[in-house]
Amino acid sequence: MNTLTQLDIPDRPIRRGKVRDIIDLGDRLLIVATDRISAFDCVMPTPIPLKGRVLTQLSAFWFGILADVVPNHLLELVTDRVPKGLEAHSDALNGRSMICRKADVVPIECVARGYLAGSGWKEYQASGSVCGIALPAGLRQCEALPEPIFTPATKAETGHDENIPFDRACDIAGRDTMTTLRDVSISLYERAADFARKRGVILADTKFEFGHTPDGLILIDEALTPDSSRYWPADKYEPGRDQESFDKQFVRNFLQGLCDAGKWDKTDPAPALPADVVRATTDRYVEAFRLLTGRDL
Repeated sequence: MNTLTQLDIPDRPIRRGKVRDIIDLGDRLLIVATDRISAFDCVMPTPIPLKGRVLTQLSAFWFGILADVVPNHLLELVTDRVPKGLEAHSDALNGRSMICRKADVVPIECVARGYLAGSGWKEYQASGSVCGIALPAGLRQCEALPEPIFTPATKAETGHDENIPFDRACDIAGRDTMTTLRDVSISLYERAADFARKRGVILADTKFEFGHTPDGLILIDEALTPDSSRYWPADKYEPGRDQESFDKQFVRNFLQGLCDAGKWDKTDPAPALPADVVRATTDRYVEAFRLLTGRDL
């Protein structure tokens, strides 16, 4: 199965994130989702087949559903017509890239949580709160919260994102901006969680990114993908334990096993992923896409 680890186009400057390669088209951006996968803020040397296609096409799906909540940056999903001058790279671009509006990125990760999992669960165990938000005592791992909460984090190009209190986010991005983004993030989460639950999927938490344009704030980057969200099969959900998932938690669990065995310390270079982990991860991403969209990739 063909994979794309990185986009190589001579004479075209390419900005590379952990997963996406970005080409400046002048007044627009071409954002290409590769098959790279990151975990613990390290990019794995082993790609995940079909992953970039899932990220791009699932984002486009959600952008369409949620456009009435907040505008987004998607102008065109590249499926059979690539930007002028890039025709020779159509095989690499089709199905995994988007032409998008430019925006000035708000330097805050906007995380909405409906369940107590991941770093939120660890923080709750230590302090009874998440990002300064006090929660009821006695909640179990992966339990549904009384209501969704907004837990911002700093954006890190390299290294670790850090959960921060809302007031700290306001210091960084402005109180008016963060108040709007808090409300929008919760609205997006609630709409998406209700949609997903009707399709047998629990959306435990998710991360959004936003940018400023002359017309106002817009949703950018990706939306509600297995990379940016924690998805669980509803029919197997049981609070008080780790959940089976459709996201990259499967890769994290494998890597954590290496760490526990003293075989990796969560720094580069990251270890190669074995074939069975790669295959199972592709299956999870593709199944999430099928369940949420109702169609095959």
